[in-house]
Amino acid sequence: MDSIRNQLVVGTAGRHVLIWDLRQMHAPVEQRESSLRYQTRCIQCFPNGQGYILGSIEGRIAVEMFDPNPEVQKKKYAFKCHRVKDGDKETIYPVIAIAFHQGYNTFATGGCDGIVNIWDGFNRKRLAQLSKYPTSISSLAFSEDGNMLAIASSYMYERGPIENEPEPTIYIRSVAENEVKPKHINSLIILALLLVLGSLSAIKVKN
Repeated sequence: MDSIRNQLVVGTAGRHVLIWDLRQMHAPVEQRESSLRYQTRCIQCFPNGQGYILGSIEGRIAVEMFDPNPEVQKKKYAFKCHRVKDGDKETIYPVIAIAFHQGYNTFATGGCDGIVNIWDGFNRKRLAQLSKYPTSISSLAFSEDGNMLAIASSYMYERGPIENEPEPTIYIRSVAENEVKPKHINSLIILALLLVLGSLSAIKVKN
C-alpha cells in the first residue's frame, strides 16, 4: 500500500490493484488486475504522481501508469529481477521492498536474495547493484535529500525455519550520484556536444 497526493494504491493477494481518491473514500475509483502473474509483495508510487511500481513473489517488477489514456498506458512494462542463474538453472527470489529517490524518480528494489538494485524506471535501465547483504532485504528508504539509503536486512522465512538465522540489521549507506542519476541526462549532454562539433566541422568545410 502507498499513497501520493490524493491517490491511495493498494495491492491485494488476489493480484488486484485498488486505487482510491483520498477525498472520497467510500469506494475505490478504479480497480485493476495486476499485470504480473503472481502475488504482489510490495507497491510504491512514483514521487511525480505519474504511476506506481509493483513487485511480485516471482522476481518481477511492473511499472504502471495512473492515466488511463491508451497512449500513456503504452508506457507500462514489466521486467525480471532478483534472479540468480547457475548454469541452466535459475533461482527466483521475491521482490519485497521498493523505495524511490525523490530527486530523480529512480528507485531501489530489495529481494530475498539479499541484493539491492537501483533502477531508472522511465529509461528501463539498471543503474547500480549493491553488495550482497546477509539475508533478505525487508525494507528500504532513501533520506529526504537522497544522499543516504537505509537498508533493513531480515530473514523473511521464505524457506521456513532455518538454523543460525541471521540477526536483523539496519544498514545506512551513502549514495553516490552515479548510482541514482538517470543515464540519459549525460547522454543528452553528449548529444549536444556532438551536434556542436558537427556544426563546427561544417563551418570549417565551408571555409
